Amino acid sequence: MLTLDNLLSENHATTSFSVSFTAGIKRLAECSLFAARLLSKDAALLADLLQNHQQLYAVADMQQFLGSAKISDENSLKKILRQLRQRIILRTMYRDLNGLADLNEVVTTITNLAEVALITTAEHHQKWLEAIYGKPLSEEGVHQNLIIIGMGKLGGGELNVSSDIDLIFAYEEEGETQGILGENAISNQDFFTKLGKKVISALDEVTEDGFVFRVDMRLRPFGSEGVLVSNLDALEDYYQNNGREWERYAWIKGRVVAGPAASINKLLKPFIFRKYLDFNALASMRDLKLQIHRDVTQKGQQDNIKLGRGGIREIEFIAQVFQLIRGGQDASLQIKPTLEVLRLLKKKGLLQENVVKELTEAYIFLRNLEHRLMYMEDQQTQDLPKSDEAKARIAKAMNFAQDESKGWNALLSQLNVHRQRVAAHFDATFNDKNQLDDIPENLTETAIWQGSFEKETALKALYKAGFCDAEQTFMRLHMLRNSNRYQQLPELSRQRFDRLMPLVIRQSALTKNADVALLRTIILLENICRRASYLALLAEFPEALHLVIQLCAASPWLAQYLTAHPVLLDELLDTQTLYAAPDFAKLQAELSKKMQDLQNDTEAQMDAMRHFKHAAVLRFAAQDVAGRLKLETLSDYLSALADLILQVSLQVIWQSLKFKHRETPKFAVIGYGKLGGKELGYVSDLDIIFLYDDEHENAAENYARFAQRINGWFNSLTSAGLLYETDLQLRPDGNSGLLVSSVAAFRDYQLHKAWVWEHQAITRARFVAGDANIGKVFDTIRIEVIAQPRDAQKLKTEVIAMREKMRTAQRLSVDLFDIKHSVGGIIDVEFIVQYLVLAHARKYPQLTENIGNIGLLGMLGELKIIDKKLAKKAADAYREYRKLIHATKLQEQAAKVKLIEVRQYQNVVITLWKDVFGNDLATPA
Repeated sequence: MLTLDNLLSENHATTSFSVSFTAGIKRLAECSLFAARLLSKDAALLADLLQNHQQLYAVADMQQFLGSAKISDENSLKKILRQLRQRIILRTMYRDLNGLADLNEVVTTITNLAEVALITTAEHHQKWLEAIYGKPLSEEGVHQNLIIIGMGKLGGGELNVSSDIDLIFAYEEEGETQGILGENAISNQDFFTKLGKKVISALDEVTEDGFVFRVDMRLRPFGSEGVLVSNLDALEDYYQNNGREWERYAWIKGRVVAGPAASINKLLKPFIFRKYLDFNALASMRDLKLQIHRDVTQKGQQDNIKLGRGGIREIEFIAQVFQLIRGGQDASLQIKPTLEVLRLLKKKGLLQENVVKELTEAYIFLRNLEHRLMYMEDQQTQDLPKSDEAKARIAKAMNFAQDESKGWNALLSQLNVHRQRVAAHFDATFNDKNQLDDIPENLTETAIWQGSFEKETALKALYKAGFCDAEQTFMRLHMLRNSNRYQQLPELSRQRFDRLMPLVIRQSALTKNADVALLRTIILLENICRRASYLALLAEFPEALHLVIQLCAASPWLAQYLTAHPVLLDELLDTQTLYAAPDFAKLQAELSKKMQDLQNDTEAQMDAMRHFKHAAVLRFAAQDVAGRLKLETLSDYLSALADLILQVSLQVIWQSLKFKHRETPKFAVIGYGKLGGKELGYVSDLDIIFLYDDEHENAAENYARFAQRINGWFNSLTSAGLLYETDLQLRPDGNSGLLVSSVAAFRDYQLHKAWVWEHQAITRARFVAGDANIGKVFDTIRIEVIAQPRDAQKLKTEVIAMREKMRTAQRLSVDLFDIKHSVGGIIDVEFIVQYLVLAHARKYPQLTENIGNIGLLGMLGELKIIDKKLAKKAADAYREYRKLIHATKLQEQAAKVKLIEVRQYQNVVITLWKDVFGNDLATPA
């Protein structure tokens, strides 16, 4: 056998080697004894490398190499596949070690080799077997093919240079082969078992040319004890009834690399990704890692850079636990490559930027080191070398100092930095120190919950802790512990519940109304306890439980909101995001992306939009309860949220229509009332009308049907709840009018047919979604309507008459002040402003601006239409009224207070009313 130096000098006589290529070959040989042997054994490999080392080995090149070969039997197939591997691995090592390829090129090239080899092998052997047994057919006569699923790094598109490939074989349906001339027919099970064995042998068997890939089939159902190939019905049955948590983790990387993929993806997705947020994954993967750590310790593999502390596997676990938890609800997380997952987690704010940066740097370093360990002898190893010679070789391959001891020590130092960072981030992700436990501080609460105290002792402890109605609280805890719901919980869920309750008792006691806080939190826990994932979330994140208790204590509406939508608990995990100001452009893009991902699944789209809305509302409510939002800001947020949901809804619904006559509708939504005035509350409905500006002959009919779909989309009660209640009564002619109006018809109605109260309403109207050009036309019409000439006395009379009609329809209590309807209440302020705008807008066009009642009162004062000081007092009264209504809504109470609490505000409004309408009008009853 020629040495590499002899080979270089012999070929140099006939071939022109550049200095850089010669240096590159020598570096390759120094770093890889395996490469040196290959090149010394076969001069053709050196020639191929010389000619092609500047370019990566593409899939087309692999296919061309195989296509030009004469493959007539198993032996010729094995030989050509191994020759292809030799060329690919040599070029890949050369390019990697000489700085011509990055990690992505290396893993992509090796993954492509595996896929090409598997497809080629399966095709040839299926053809050869069919020549003996005939084509495998389903019972309906459909031709069947082998399905090859790549798991692990093959599925993730990130294979190592000397990695094994984890495979699962399947086929679609039972049946049998056609046979040849009426003989040799066998079952599909037997046929594909034979084919699977042939594929394994073609790649895994070591011949004089080496091997292609080591094949590992242990991830198949029932592992080594299971059948080699399963049909899809058997696969589905296994994963539904016997699938284990570690198999979910393994299947995250699963990907069909040969054969039909759609059926496998549909079958496995529900097993891998739960529809809900699955925080059980944290404990499951923590346990799996502990098992791996025990095995590593027992086998003395602490220097294994994949399985050891701070190794590659921990980085993969960090990425994949987020996929398991959230992948069922966020399809974008159902991707395979680890680095892509990390980048996406950063983009979504699930991992901090510096964490992703350090994990990425560590992953690239560790994978490069892993490859260089494998380059030495083409062995699948992740263990650091023991001999000084091997250490020096690896240090050189990793571009550390040439001095043997210094190079290795420098490499080891850098490796330890990366491993320490990875270990720290792993611990932070899977930290079980924060899990709830019966710590000494909770001993009293634990005894109360478990019933260890005598009743009198428990009552004293509860009263001392801050529970005013200790008797009632004790009885409620006793009922809960003896309830069927608690008693019938699975063992793990009951253990988590038992760890949660002492902390619930303790933290409830710290609130202003401990009894109410505990009662509301118990109701929430009762409703979610059958979903183990929610208990796992609260057990894993006590700070989230603390926030839940605070929200429950603050408002029964919030407590019920969380109970109705427990999926929102996830929103409480990151207080930085929870309390951040919303970026509505980003939120709209996020919602649009979700709708696009769920295209053609209307039910899923409707649920996803409702979850999106509920999550946003909860974030606003958390900021509200924490005192971080002014009421005006909260209303702005809620109104902007409704705007973007309307806008995305129009796009989604229109695209789903079969009867649409154009790609983009000339259609707009106009908001009235609280939506128009940007004064939405948590449970406000949406007062809207629909306009279009389209000459197409089918426009009126199509847009009417479109509007019906929109109304149904918003008002339908799905499993995720209600989106919004819509009110369409403010459209022209009210409930008896058409559902949609052309802009021309709307203008004509407003100028010639509309009642004064409709002109009052339009002062608060605005374009909120749809065609912006129609929005501009509406603004023009609105200004024209508001600023038209009017008989001031007639206007005054009609406004007063409408107000009196409204007041007469209300049954007002003598003892309580109705914040909206009583004399001097919020509706009187609105009528005053609307009257003054309609009466003076022709002279003062700035009054047509939709700046809200508080802003308009200030403007009316500045224009000296009303007394400036009185205008400010009226604005303050209006603001306080809105705060009171907001507070009563949160407490699920009627918007009524004792008159003495608001007398000063009522007097201001009555004074302003008398100044505007005259002393003899609208005096309080």
